[in-house]
Amino acid sequence: MLTSILNFAQCVAEISLLGGIEIASVALIVYYVFARTRAPAIIASLFPNLKLSYRSSLGKFNSIGSDILITLRASNVPKPQNSVEHGVGTRNMLQLTPHAGLKPFKTILNWGSLFPHVAQVLRSEKFDYRQVTEIVHNDVVLKHAIKQAAEQTIREQRFAKNGHRVLGRSISGDQDAEEEDDAKAGMSYQKILRKQEQRAIAILKEMGSTLNNTLLGITSWLLYKLLPCFLSGVVTNTKQIEMLKSASKRAPDTPLIFVPLHRSHLDYIMVTFILTNNDIRSPLVAAGNNLQIPVFGSLLRGLGAFFIKRKIDPVEGKKDVLYRAALHLYLTHALKQGHNVEFFIEGGRTRTGKPCMPKGGILSVIVNAFMDGSIPDALLVPVSVNYERLVDGNFVREQKGEKKVPETFRKAISGIWKALNSNYGLMRIDFNEPYSIRELVNSYNQIAREDGSSKIYKPASKTLQHSQSTSSLYGTDVVCEEHRNLIESISRQVVFDCAAATSVMSTNALAFLLLTRYRNGGEEQQIAAALDDLRNSLSGCKDMGFSGESSHIIAYACDLLGSGLVTRTRDENGRVFIRAVPTVESIIELGYYSNMLTPHFAQSSILMTTFHALLPAPELVDNVAHQSTGVSRKKLIDSALENCLVYRYEFILNKPTQVLESMLQKQLDDLINCGFMRINETNELTCQTDLRRMAKGLAIDLGEDGDDDEDYQHVEDFKQENADMVFPVTETLEQQRYMCEVLAPFASTYVAVAQALQILHRSSMLETEFINFVINDLSTKVKNGSCEYAESISTDSVRNCLKLLEKWSVIEVCNQRGMRLISLNTLYEMSRESLNTIVKKIEVVLPKFNSGHFRQQMFNDLSA
Repeated sequence: MLTSILNFAQCVAEISLLGGIEIASVALIVYYVFARTRAPAIIASLFPNLKLSYRSSLGKFNSIGSDILITLRASNVPKPQNSVEHGVGTRNMLQLTPHAGLKPFKTILNWGSLFPHVAQVLRSEKFDYRQVTEIVHNDVVLKHAIKQAAEQTIREQRFAKNGHRVLGRSISGDQDAEEEDDAKAGMSYQKILRKQEQRAIAILKEMGSTLNNTLLGITSWLLYKLLPCFLSGVVTNTKQIEMLKSASKRAPDTPLIFVPLHRSHLDYIMVTFILTNNDIRSPLVAAGNNLQIPVFGSLLRGLGAFFIKRKIDPVEGKKDVLYRAALHLYLTHALKQGHNVEFFIEGGRTRTGKPCMPKGGILSVIVNAFMDGSIPDALLVPVSVNYERLVDGNFVREQKGEKKVPETFRKAISGIWKALNSNYGLMRIDFNEPYSIRELVNSYNQIAREDGSSKIYKPASKTLQHSQSTSSLYGTDVVCEEHRNLIESISRQVVFDCAAATSVMSTNALAFLLLTRYRNGGEEQQIAAALDDLRNSLSGCKDMGFSGESSHIIAYACDLLGSGLVTRTRDENGRVFIRAVPTVESIIELGYYSNMLTPHFAQSSILMTTFHALLPAPELVDNVAHQSTGVSRKKLIDSALENCLVYRYEFILNKPTQVLESMLQKQLDDLINCGFMRINETNELTCQTDLRRMAKGLAIDLGEDGDDDEDYQHVEDFKQENADMVFPVTETLEQQRYMCEVLAPFASTYVAVAQALQILHRSSMLETEFINFVINDLSTKVKNGSCEYAESISTDSVRNCLKLLEKWSVIEVCNQRGMRLISLNTLYEMSRESLNTIVKKIEVVLPKFNSGHFRQQMFNDLSA
């Protein structure tokens, strides 16, 4: 009896306290938004049952108390669906509060149904988030790094002050003279050592996360209230969430490593928001120190962010030993303490909409923690994030070569205010199936054994080395250089899996169609039919982030992208015409949304472009030969493999465990099955053979001599030769052109870079100046019409092409005082003709629409 009374009293107290907090918080939000221009829309999203007029007086607040209670009771009722529903088998996280309702109090006082978001926050599972900064500070490896940094500083100061004289004494071993000179110059080893110790403390303080349940709960409640103001939903797949839960329960001591592709600053907190509200331990999130701005930096730190420098080494070629050691130890101890970790493997947000090449720095720490036995295993979870409309705006300025505007408090406030007054549609987050680092290492070892390689990776306890590592990220001792290839393979597989699993949003599909099939626009019915074809071709390969009739999806995507990117006009017959706004800025931004689909069609586009480059021109052959003009399948695959190397820094075309040639063979079969190409069937070859035999028999009857054996051998050679040929299908030339246009903007950029190499003849140039030169050249070509792809104006693609040219030893890159200088290699410096060879080699991947079968089709269309 006494226990029941106490439980009842506790329940009443919680209702009073939490209810008061909830109502007070709601009142503050209402008061804040009511004085703003978009108040009715925001109020309606928070309290749909309220009937408030624009700029109503605050005196009406006394009469809406009952409406607020009605709204709160109905807040867990799903909102009406948008005109475009999200994908099948998914749920909107903003409408899910699994901890609200009757649980855990099964009494008449069901406060969870009145305040579902507070109930969700308070009843979700709480975890022990241990702080690791102090553990790192006491680690013997960090103390060794402090001494190493102090010794490095002493050597630098000695050389700076005494130059070659000190160097000569060091060779002769005159240690006493060195110490005497140090004392005179005020360079005390103990003083420098204390400075490095203080620096280590400052590094850990700046880096360390303060992840805690309180701030997670408060932020979750705020997100439940504010996200509906500018997002129509945060969609996840319920089966994927259950998969993560089962993985956590099955191996509770194994950390989960979440590896998302980075699109928006909102990514930082949305993964944490979903995990927290599904009772999964929130991760520590690697964030750039450019986000350490007032208020927001502290908020992100409390939500799990640990800040790292965007540039690890302040001076090019000189490794910051102390910072590298601190970062390495912080991550290692975090994993040992049971923390999950999240980091963006691309390093920063994608500026083009497609995945960037991976940076394996943080991954190398995790892999080495497994290899040296610090952790028994870790589960990598590739995460795919996509938006119908990007919350961060666009990256047009940066793609045009302009400098990035740094993050500031004012910019953050402005961005939040703009977001609250906008509609960004759906956000989709997909958690892919986790895979064990242990199993990945075993699979790579299996491949190495099958290939006869001696490169076998074996986990083993590593002893501390006293030589500085040349690793790309961490400069001391514990990072094993021999694992570089392993880390690169894992990182490329993660990016490939993330790109393959990213859901297609409505805006991605519309932008892709407008920049490939309908660059000059098209009728709404035609584009809707093309969307049906696209959805059918992607069925079973990509998950659709939308459902419904294609005509409704097109109209919805147009409204979401806005009139600044897409125009919809109606003619006198009532037909709706849709086209992309023909400005450089609009096309570049549309290209961002379109490029989400580009990696999926990259192999097909390379094959189709290579095929048409190898085909003989139709006008060079007579009518009979024209019927049998084709390309050898082997030659097509070999040439496509060469062209794939051109895009080695632009796309990841296959996993490290896959053979690219086999994938191209399969893709070629798919193109043949879809009617883009054809092969000679056996019955067709047999028919040709029979006709030749009948002709030979007729010649004999007429008394003409002939060599039967020679003719028969000629027929057999013809049959064998044509059995391996691939032929064009004239009926689908239009669709073939669309497929070629998928990668045409990237090819245009690469050709422009290759042509611009002439300005480096007998001179060097700053990399930034060369990039600006290429961007200006592309802008001029777009304006005068010699380049029809405005989205080819891309600094990212220019940089990727420069990496390719450096790999080919066409250019050399050197660093001088933190600046990158590029110049031609000796061979290409001596001969301009050799540069023309490079231009021709890259021009092969650029589709030639004014020649060959495409030109013949154009003439046929004009004649018709």
